[in-house]
Amino acid sequence: MKKIGILVIVLISAVNSYGQEKKTMKEFDSNFAHTVYFWLKNPESKEDKASFVASLQKFLNASKYAKTNFIGYPPKASREVVDGSFTFSLIVTFESAEAQQKYQEEDVHLKFIEESSHLWTKVIVFDSVPVQ
Repeated sequence: MKKIGILVIVLISAVNSYGQEKKTMKEFDSNFAHTVYFWLKNPESKEDKASFVASLQKFLNASKYAKTNFIGYPPKASREVVDGSFTFSLIVTFESAEAQQKYQEEDVHLKFIEESSHLWTKVIVFDSVPVQ
């Protein structure tokens, strides 16, 4: 019983130490969602994938306009309607369409394109605003 108590204390401490605090979390902004799918030229290349993700993360961390972001890759498709042909996905939220336009023109965004465009063969973008 004593070991379980110690384990619980250790787990709570770990969650409190490593979990995001509310003040550092960015909340999803539903005013404008920017969803991007990337198909890399060499999707099996660990080096290309690592280079792409590092460049993308560097850019997103430096962006003045991106509120929240999510970088993902396709899981094993469980249904026929799931398109898992892309290599990476990116979802970014903005407070407005104007902020998203400024993001497109940001130096850090243009630098990301310069650094990484040689890695992909195809990019598709879906932008969305909320239903009113």
